[in-house]
Amino acid sequence: MLSLSYLVKIHIQIYADFEEIRKEIEAETERITGNNKGISDEPIHLKIFSPNVVNLTLVDLPGITKVPVGDQPNDIELQIRELILKYISNPNSIILAVTAANTDMATSEALKVAREVDPDGRRTLAVVTKLDLMDAGTDAMDVLMGRVIPVKLGIIGVVNRSQLDINQKKLVADSIRDEYAFLQKKYPSLANRNGTKYLARTLNRLLMHHIRDCLPELKTRINVLAAQYQSLLNSYGEPVDDKSATLLQLITKFAAEYCNTIEGTAKYIETAELCGGARICYIFHETFGRTLESVDPLGGLTTIDVLTAIRNATGPRPALFVPEVSFELLVKRQIKRLEEPSLRCVELVHEEMQRIIQHCSNYSTQELLRFPKLHDAIVEVVTSLLRRRLPVTNDMVHNLVAIELAYINTKHPDFTDAIGLMNNNLDEQRRNRLRDLPPSVPRDKAASSSAPVGEQVDGGTGNWRGMLKKGEEGVPGDRTTPQPLSVSPQRGHAVNLLDVPVPVSRKLSAREQRDCEVIERLIKSYFLIVRKNIQDSVPKAVMHFLVNHVKDCLQSELVGQLYKTALLNDLLTESVDMAQRRNEAADMLKALQKASQVIAEIRETHMW
Repeated sequence: MLSLSYLVKIHIQIYADFEEIRKEIEAETERITGNNKGISDEPIHLKIFSPNVVNLTLVDLPGITKVPVGDQPNDIELQIRELILKYISNPNSIILAVTAANTDMATSEALKVAREVDPDGRRTLAVVTKLDLMDAGTDAMDVLMGRVIPVKLGIIGVVNRSQLDINQKKLVADSIRDEYAFLQKKYPSLANRNGTKYLARTLNRLLMHHIRDCLPELKTRINVLAAQYQSLLNSYGEPVDDKSATLLQLITKFAAEYCNTIEGTAKYIETAELCGGARICYIFHETFGRTLESVDPLGGLTTIDVLTAIRNATGPRPALFVPEVSFELLVKRQIKRLEEPSLRCVELVHEEMQRIIQHCSNYSTQELLRFPKLHDAIVEVVTSLLRRRLPVTNDMVHNLVAIELAYINTKHPDFTDAIGLMNNNLDEQRRNRLRDLPPSVPRDKAASSSAPVGEQVDGGTGNWRGMLKKGEEGVPGDRTTPQPLSVSPQRGHAVNLLDVPVPVSRKLSAREQRDCEVIERLIKSYFLIVRKNIQDSVPKAVMHFLVNHVKDCLQSELVGQLYKTALLNDLLTESVDMAQRRNEAADMLKALQKASQVIAEIRETHMW
């Protein structure tokens, strides 16, 4: 069986004598398969240039073997069948189903296998050989006329050289002449439609028609492949002539792409996830912002903590007013909690700027892959720059929180408004209490006993100490604080008051309850002011000390560290296989361009 293909390209050795060609084919066959009828799927390529042949590519496949002989394996039939199907399954090939004339066409293995891959017979041509070896009194007229088994592309009979002719080195030209004489004598009416020459012209015509049918798809595939290999070749770049200029160009391009990725103007925009400046923005306003909003102003602060702070701030003397020190102590404790999420924001931005390096290497500056040492050096320089800026930025964030802790501005406009609202609420509560007193209680005494000492805010400046007073002790409340344990002195002995334990649980008095509520409200009000400041100032600090600084200094840092004469040869050393891949891509691109030209010329080709 023969299969026709037109996609053959291999290393060529030129021969001028067909006898040498025959010997070379035999030697190559024995080298690959041995000299005892072994087989191999490795092809032997032979290209013939002659004015006496048509444009044609033939793939000579082994005949189907049923019984292994010589060194052939037991599954020789299966191996040959798979080898044949590998070639004839190609929809761009024409199948030559070769069958001997002295056998029954109905049992032809070649036609059977061809029909498996070409059930419509659109690309199958039957070839009948050994017309001169048929039994006396028989002929192949019905077979050649297509009356036995019809084949759409036709059936062509040929007479090849016998083994004796081959051994006696009979010329192919003499064989063709004898074949023509035989056909004129035995099949005069079919002589012009049979024979080796007619078979060659028919194959050429079928091939050209078949190629024309496949031209649109072939042209598209070739153009796509050519574009892919052109892009691949561009990524490999040209061999470096001016290393100094090349190094500066690569450094400049990387720095520009890095900055463009942050600004959102990069050529390659990521669509699967946020990247660069977009992710930094998300960190600032989503991750960091939501984290701060989730921090409870009074989180981790119990009523016992507030009351204890108030008591500790009064010292050994009972206080008439709630001490301001207790407020500052507690609000600083709460403000300190904003430092950890702020530092985490810096860390997330630093990680994203580290990821941008890989993004630029993968998508924006693929030519860096040519020079792995330069790529590693650039990554190291940028990583080092980011590493140096991280502690500076962290220190600034530490300072932002420390600044808020350094001075509690109780005259902040927003905080003054909060104090004014609380004063109004206290006045309203006092009026409600007076309204609820029984008629027997004088209003003036109740008012004087319930009004806070120094209630007026000093000079309208928002001093919150004046709105608190020492209230009556022992009035039941709804919050708890330490309760003194009962002590039973022994008879006849004095009670040592120093042995009485610190109170652990008791009801809060009205005064204590009011003091704690006021302190908590003040803490919450001031905490929200500081949180708003931190939420605004931390992103600004990160942008100034980390992001913008790296953007502004990146190119100069790369040039200063890498643009050195002593490093040129080392940094611009290509990977071991880069030159080989560049040559392979260039060769393939030339082959594809040649194929495109051939396709363009097919319409002008003479058809037999």
